[in-house]
Amino acid sequence: MFAGEAAFVKGCSPSERLHVEYREAHAAHAEGTRSQFAIGSDGFARVSRSRDRRTRGYRVVKRGFDIAFSMVFVALCVILLPITALVLAITAISSKAFPVYSQERIGQYGRSFSIYKLRTMVSDADNVEKYLNAGQMAQWKSERKVDGDPRITRWGAVMRRMSLDELPQFINVLKGDMSVIGPRPITREELSWFGDDASLLLSCPCGITGEWQVGVRTDASFESGERQKLELSYCACPSIGRDVRIFFKTFSVMFYKPSGR
Repeated sequence: MFAGEAAFVKGCSPSERLHVEYREAHAAHAEGTRSQFAIGSDGFARVSRSRDRRTRGYRVVKRGFDIAFSMVFVALCVILLPITALVLAITAISSKAFPVYSQERIGQYGRSFSIYKLRTMVSDADNVEKYLNAGQMAQWKSERKVDGDPRITRWGAVMRRMSLDELPQFINVLKGDMSVIGPRPITREELSWFGDDASLLLSCPCGITGEWQVGVRTDASFESGERQKLELSYCACPSIGRDVRIFFKTFSVMFYKPSGR
């Protein structure tokens, strides 16, 4: 097994655990560890595919759900066009920029893609030195997020509380970049927190919602190692039952987030 793998399969059934151990032994023998390959290389993709836990039936069912659910959402946006236009207009006015923006993320098997979001920050938010103090800069460099971030607009804070800023990612789902449920899309810099288990993290599609989003986000940080455990445990033991639980729990989290975002 790869480093730390035993910690991620504790929640698996005995049969799932045997499957994980077999695949890990095969992957380690055939390819070695992820550290031999650069993210995005063919070698990394081979290792990541060898650690993919999803059965063919699971993939078919989940992709069908992803397409159907995303199409329903797009149809609702068209039907409720006045509300959609109002949200976009308020977003543009509050941020003084185009309401939708994109950022690079690393997706399944190490492929990079552009993730879409509604803008929740001021237009020059990338100029972090302008807005963050020394303590906030340290947190930003560690976690890529800041408690009480001064760059977030008032309207942006409302959208974040209800996860409305993530809605454009249904376009990513339809394109095949993402799934509705999976580990959170990650930046190239954040992958360093996963070490050799980056190949396990990227063995399944990232999602709009997942274990980290429906859990206690503030406590599950990269620095503590809890976020890695959450994300990797999902990738080690994906199942329809687990996806159903995360899907329904997401709706309660959208309206009640005890520990913030």
